[in-house]
Amino acid sequence: MSAEKIISTKLNDLPPLATPEKSGEVSLSGRVDINILLNRARKVKEKETRTNLVFAGLIVSLIFIVGLILSF
Repeated sequence: MSAEKIISTKLNDLPPLATPEKSGEVSLSGRVDINILLNRARKVKEKETRTNLVFAGLIVSLIFIVGLILSF
């Protein structure tokens, strides 16, 4: 057995990285509106709250179903 390295000559066929288009949230002067940042933070918080409520609902329903099965 030889200890030579095997070098892969196969090129990855990945698409080139695209630069995201600038959104209208940042003005031309480079300043960011605090209200836009606050709205974005509220959306993230709302999404996390919904996710937590869904998981809590699933856990409660699982406990309820297991309780029903065990009661028979």
